[in-house]
Amino acid sequence: MLKLTHAAVGIATFCFAFTALAQKPVTFPAKGQSAAQQQKDDGECYTWAKGNTGIDPAAVATAPPAPPPAAGPAVGGGQRAGGAVKGAAVGAIVGDSSEAAAKGAAVGVIVGGAKARQQKQAQAEAQGAQQQQAQQQKMATFYKAYGACMEGHGYTVK
Repeated sequence: MLKLTHAAVGIATFCFAFTALAQKPVTFPAKGQSAAQQQKDDGECYTWAKGNTGIDPAAVATAPPAPPPAAGPAVGGGQRAGGAVKGAAVGAIVGDSSEAAAKGAAVGVIVGGAKARQQKQAQAEAQGAQQQQAQQQKMATFYKAYGACMEGHGYTVK
């Protein structure tokens, strides 16, 4: 349940950050343009910016998330062997090395699996951050072109 909550918070944060940083600039008529003229100029500049930059904001906003990292083995033999050696050492002191070695190997599997899951989570978060940055850069490029066009049509762009 805790992992699900963390994932939900991460997704919500990603969506909020993306929409907050990728908003269309606000334009104000600087030469008394009517609302109809502003709407016409907005459409023309949107089309011009899309053609000039090759970036379609609708496609960027709906781009699918990066695929998750490839699944690998849950744990390597190193964790099992290390756990078994430690378990055997404890078993030698207590007097039952084979049972302790088996328990140590099991602990090695559990610990190794947890580490592998943490690494996969970190990789997925890094990929998400890179994808978000790339989308933000594309949108910034598009809106810079859009803003230049609107300024050329006599609007103040903020």
